[in-house]
Amino acid sequence: MTNTENVGRVIKVSGPLVVAEHMEGAKMFDVVRVSENRLIGEIIEVRGDTASIQVYEETGGLGPGEPVYTTGMALSVELGPGLIESIYDGIQRPLDAIYEQVGSRIARGVEVQSLSRTRKWNFKPVMPLGQFVQGGDIVGTVQETTLVVHKVMVPPGVEGTLTFLHEGEAVIEDTVARVEKDGKTTEVSMLQTWPVRRGRPYTEKLSPTEPLITGQRVIDMFFPVARGGTASIPGPFGSGKTVTQHQLAKWADAEIVVYVGCGERGNEMTDVLNEFPELKDPKSGEPLMKRTVLIANTSDMPVAAREASIYTGITIAEYFRDMGYSVALMADSTSRWAEALREMSGRLEEMPGEEGYPAYLGSRLAEFYERAGKVTCLGQEGRIGALTAVGAVSPPGGDISEPVSQNTLRIVKVFWALDATLAYRRHFPAINWLNSYSLYTDNFTDYYKDNAGSEWVDLRGEAMRILQEEAELEEIVRLVGVEALSEKERLTLETARSIREDFLHQNSFHEVDTYASLEKQFKMMKLIMHFHHQGLQATQQGANLLEILKLPVRDQIARARYLAEDDLAAMDKIETAIREQIAGLTGDDLESQYA
Repeated sequence: MTNTENVGRVIKVSGPLVVAEHMEGAKMFDVVRVSENRLIGEIIEVRGDTASIQVYEETGGLGPGEPVYTTGMALSVELGPGLIESIYDGIQRPLDAIYEQVGSRIARGVEVQSLSRTRKWNFKPVMPLGQFVQGGDIVGTVQETTLVVHKVMVPPGVEGTLTFLHEGEAVIEDTVARVEKDGKTTEVSMLQTWPVRRGRPYTEKLSPTEPLITGQRVIDMFFPVARGGTASIPGPFGSGKTVTQHQLAKWADAEIVVYVGCGERGNEMTDVLNEFPELKDPKSGEPLMKRTVLIANTSDMPVAAREASIYTGITIAEYFRDMGYSVALMADSTSRWAEALREMSGRLEEMPGEEGYPAYLGSRLAEFYERAGKVTCLGQEGRIGALTAVGAVSPPGGDISEPVSQNTLRIVKVFWALDATLAYRRHFPAINWLNSYSLYTDNFTDYYKDNAGSEWVDLRGEAMRILQEEAELEEIVRLVGVEALSEKERLTLETARSIREDFLHQNSFHEVDTYASLEKQFKMMKLIMHFHHQGLQATQQGANLLEILKLPVRDQIARARYLAEDDLAAMDKIETAIREQIAGLTGDDLESQYA
């Protein structure tokens, strides 16, 4: 509700920055409406009765003397049934509702409600009357989509005895429960609001103990991210950041996906908006949108709204985490968000940091990523929820020495370095195995042994060692040629090539190869390493390396990636074929020919 009694006056307009006077009583991060067009903005600096306002809409035509209306409320999001399948702009205005109201171009000052006040939901109570409840306890559920059960929770800070529970259809503003304590009654509806800059509370943050399985071999085998962890994907234009995030959104073992397009090109966001409703959820066969929330903020939208989009996305993600879900947040890209910070900082005439970015860039990034995590949710049930944050970074020219990449690297635990050279070779995902890392790897040793195979850790370590050896040997080959290498070193190069082409390379558009379970990944790597060990043994017995490399079983190893998940037993036959075919080369005839 706009407070018309407190009306300020614009004295300066500088792009998205508006300075207003007579703003007595205004607080930091309060939402205001600027001019008779009612442009939405947020107070980012207060000095006496003068306030600097970050306006989230186009300020063209705005001038001194225009009124500023304060609301007295922080920028908040609406949380409740109806979030899933929605497509919002950066300040949680539903794009479909805006389209119905003003057409295809977002007009200034449009006011639409984030969640429908007329749509009815079937509320089912799950708690008996007379029960003591506290913030976070689930009082009822709503079947929001075919894939998501929306859990209606007691708001944080509310506790007491449950005296009323609704059953049946209701709109989100209807009272579905009443909580009484010391003669005071609190009415609970399906709608909650929460300020976006404040993280939602939880009981305890837990250490990550299991990986988020993505089905992408280079990630799961070498650089896993924790369920509730943080990861960064930096890379130059065209290296596959967006495709990688699409793959994670589609295949990662998360129940809810929140995808934030922050300052991305219009055509990229259009692809997302067109593709996600068409993509099928691999587990259920339903459209992926049935468990997805999209936030679209394109590069031609006002710069300031980029910052809001990141906070809007993570607040919605936290809300579903509080229900006990595993949530994956994709932010594409945090570089555009940092550019918005840089522009606002410049207009505020703050002392610039490195490359013009504000000195507080690192702390703002840390505030964002620290809201990820695996937590014990509020409530007596002790639910476990997880929020995994994956942020893309778009450094100019792919130079990761720039401030956004470097500050991100200090915070996140997983670094997937995309490489333009690999992308030009059509090697996707173009994650460079020599520059990337995961600090979670040692945490998951027991998990992999229990769920993937006892040899998983050893296989991964040996494969990574071979890839590193390949980089060293290639230097020698470039200087003096492959003939200077021993047979063992030449076999190492061939094995490394097999790891790269048959294992790390993955076709996201192939029906089978787009996803690989842990069992399939383990068996594929085991085949490659088994061939390597058998080949080493055979060369020591005098077998010809060229003959070993021409064996038909090598084609079978290369084609193993196209074996369906229910046909993995065929890999055991390939393993047997490796032993038999290499054994056939170590006979007397071959030995004499080799001699």
